[in-house]
Amino acid sequence: MSNDAELGLRDRLAQLSGVKLLRGTRLSTELQRLERQLERLRDDTSDEEIWRRVELARHEKRPYTLDYVERLLDDWFELHGDRGRMDDRAIVAGLGSLDGRTVAVIGHQKGRDLKERAIRNFGMANPEGYRKAIRTMQLADRHGFPIVTLVDTPGAHPGIAAEQHGQGGAIARSQACMLRLGVPTVAVVIGEGGSGGAVAIAVADRVLMQENAIYTVISPEGCAAILWRDAAKAKKAASAFKPDAAHCLELRVIDGIVPEPAGGAHADPDAAAALLRESLIAHLDDLASLAPDELRRSRRAKFRSMGVLAHV
Repeated sequence: MSNDAELGLRDRLAQLSGVKLLRGTRLSTELQRLERQLERLRDDTSDEEIWRRVELARHEKRPYTLDYVERLLDDWFELHGDRGRMDDRAIVAGLGSLDGRTVAVIGHQKGRDLKERAIRNFGMANPEGYRKAIRTMQLADRHGFPIVTLVDTPGAHPGIAAEQHGQGGAIARSQACMLRLGVPTVAVVIGEGGSGGAVAIAVADRVLMQENAIYTVISPEGCAAILWRDAAKAKKAASAFKPDAAHCLELRVIDGIVPEPAGGAHADPDAAAALLRESLIAHLDDLASLAPDELRRSRRAKFRSMGVLAHV
């Protein structure tokens, strides 16, 4: 790990040490978590470990959005449709109560068996899905409800009909909507965070990843097919661009890692949900005192600062 990355984490630790939550408590849990992440980053992750993360992120028994909704929220009410064309079931959206706080939740849903996967389109949303997400975000913003998004998709649907219906524009409008929101937003990559389909609902004040999730601009198979014309070299591609949570944190693409139970979230969904709940509540509490204009300014500054421009 580079010294700059280590210094960046240490700076964040120093900032968090002075932040207070409601009831006078400090973010000790988050501090300890960042310290553990710093220790993990010091150890160079092997190629096999990275590919293991990819496999765990795609595990067929890994909890999906509705699995977490069932365990995290009370009084869940799902919203349907984009008020235009159809209800895209690859995206679920609705309102519920998290620790006594009304929140809007938007997330991808892949489906368990072949029939449900066909209905959910394997979690790959069409433009109508992102328009449903935008409608839910605007509703939450109007009523002052914080927004939680759960990201788990190989990518936006790449079909001809999706392109004809304005896939690229829908993704861009969803991102623009998130930048304008005046309510706290937390995004969590809970499985696969693939390309524009993922980032469309991940332009949040806090972007987190579960420990065994991945966040990528392209799938390892797609990258391998482009670079070497051989999708079978996916493991080689993954080791090159390192989509795992620890390296995404090192690159400052995300703000924190949500730990998982031993063996992965699928091994104990209840424990995974409890850990996710703890992180969501801590971050929402931290953001609750910020004014809408301050949220917008810091959110925009955060995403505009990502990446490095080098003149060769």
